[in-house]
Amino acid sequence: MELQLALDLVNIPEAKQLIKEVEPYIDIVEIGTPVVINEGLRAVKEIKEAFPDLKVLADLKVMDAAGYEVMKASEAGADIITILGVAEDMTIKGAVEEAKKQQKQILVDMIGVHDIEGRAKELDAFGVDYICVHTGYDLQAIGKNSFEDLMTIKRVVKHAKVAVAGGIKLSTLPEVIKAKPDLIIVGGGITGSEDKPATAAEMQKLIKQG
Repeated sequence: MELQLALDLVNIPEAKQLIKEVEPYIDIVEIGTPVVINEGLRAVKEIKEAFPDLKVLADLKVMDAAGYEVMKASEAGADIITILGVAEDMTIKGAVEEAKKQQKQILVDMIGVHDIEGRAKELDAFGVDYICVHTGYDLQAIGKNSFEDLMTIKRVVKHAKVAVAGGIKLSTLPEVIKAKPDLIIVGGGITGSEDKPATAAEMQKLIKQG
């Protein structure tokens, strides 16, 4: 199990400062969609240059022209690029093809997918690297979580790794670990805590024990 830190509401200097505090306890750093929108792929490039030992995920949530966008993110130094599960099959296959060419990985974000089981099977067959159950910000507000969907995906996929994201905190982490995802994505659960290094260290410890 790996721990990914999601950075959404920061600029590049703030991102660097945050990563510096928790770097020993995280495996992957995510340059969130709002950061890419505000700062461009320069954010990915600068973070990869500053932290070459960390894997960097570019949360582009690609929906179209996937080959091109994956190529650009790869050039900027992204190790993993996200595409939406609701994208066209051709688009997802194009993303996988380009990622393989660049020796990068594709994470499919299942936000907005209604037939979780059916789509997960299809995506697995397309050769994606990760399938991520994501309770989006707007659904977290009404108390939805991802555990049921996570179990569904774990049951049906044969090759892809399974990731989980959306509102995970130290208090809910043990429940998430029980489901044994391959990747746990935490944003505000770390960035919003009083003592970020201590929280990240505790999370990494629980994950390694799990």
